[in-house]
Amino acid sequence: MPILVKNLGRSDYRQTWQAMQDFTNARDPHTADELWITEHAPVFTQGLNGRAEHLLAPGDIPVVQIDRGGQVTYHGPGQLVLYCLLDITRLGLGVKGLVALIEESVIDLLRAYHITAKGRPGAPGVYVGAAKIAALGLRIRKGCCYHGLSLNVDMDLEPFTRINPCGYQGLAVTQLLDFEISDSVETVGHKLASILTGHLSEKKSGSAGS
Repeated sequence: MPILVKNLGRSDYRQTWQAMQDFTNARDPHTADELWITEHAPVFTQGLNGRAEHLLAPGDIPVVQIDRGGQVTYHGPGQLVLYCLLDITRLGLGVKGLVALIEESVIDLLRAYHITAKGRPGAPGVYVGAAKIAALGLRIRKGCCYHGLSLNVDMDLEPFTRINPCGYQGLAVTQLLDFEISDSVETVGHKLASILTGHLSEKKSGSAGS
């Protein structure tokens, strides 16, 4: 069953979050998996384990308490958000395996842009040197996941100074623009979706053959 890739353009955060929940609640074993490419107006999102002290000075940017794992992060224009609505039971993936696969897909994308990146044990996401370029947070319900990852493309990074990104004080952040990559959010989104669907297909084929 192919994974459907949808480009939502600029979408409202709360409405998209509700749409992900509705999709997950309504799906059945025959529902196709989907990846949603989008970007949001400025918003801080605080995960289930989020601690208030990591919100330093949000100012006029709204803070939304949400149901993914992890601490606080920032979404804004010029940042790719790729929502992963996947039946991980059907894919034969556990949570750790899925996180590793998503990180690997981002690392592969960055390699194609001649950027060397890596994951960090115990700190989900993707880093270039000491700086974080992609954040990751998921919610698992009934063997299916939603939420996903964010990748900084060409955005105002200042709001990250108003928080401890993902709960890490003084964590530096970076973006594709810093490496003279000028692709649009949509272009980067489709490239990443293609890499991720490829890895998921390989994983599913491997599980079926094992």
